[in-house]
Amino acid sequence: MVDRRSLLLLVPAVTLAPKLEARERIMLPAMLEAGDILVSTRQRMLYFAEGNGAAIRYPVAVGKPGKQWFGTRLIDGKHIRPAWAPPAEVKRANPAIPDFIPGGAPNNPMGAAALTIYPGEYAIHGTSAAMRASIGSFASFGCIRMLDEDILDLYPRVRVGAQVHVVA
Repeated sequence: MVDRRSLLLLVPAVTLAPKLEARERIMLPAMLEAGDILVSTRQRMLYFAEGNGAAIRYPVAVGKPGKQWFGTRLIDGKHIRPAWAPPAEVKRANPAIPDFIPGGAPNNPMGAAALTIYPGEYAIHGTSAAMRASIGSFASFGCIRMLDEDILDLYPRVRVGAQVHVVA
């Protein structure tokens, strides 16, 4: 297992707050295992390690200040067009949000797919059309939000049990 300080060294230097429109292949130092996910909160980027130092970089939205988390967790589920029930913290902050939003509904913030993270109530997920502009910002209650086309690209690459490393 790679320690957190070492992971910070993996994140390539890029301009802060990029508004990339598409994913791209890059090279990372080969410290991550193939299949690992690295999220740089500062850069608002997710890196999927393909192995041998190759990675795919995706722009993401991350947690708002005070809603961010850091460390290593595991992917514990994969879901296409998931239904969503807001966690208590989200419901308290936005009481008008329905208690349940069916999968595929236009107002479902989970979008086209979700990779759930253990432990906690977090996921790496797509986004509704209304929240598409949030990609590249600090916008969520702790989830990692992706464009729908990007989560659909990432989804088949990720296995249940994969490590997710979230760094500043």
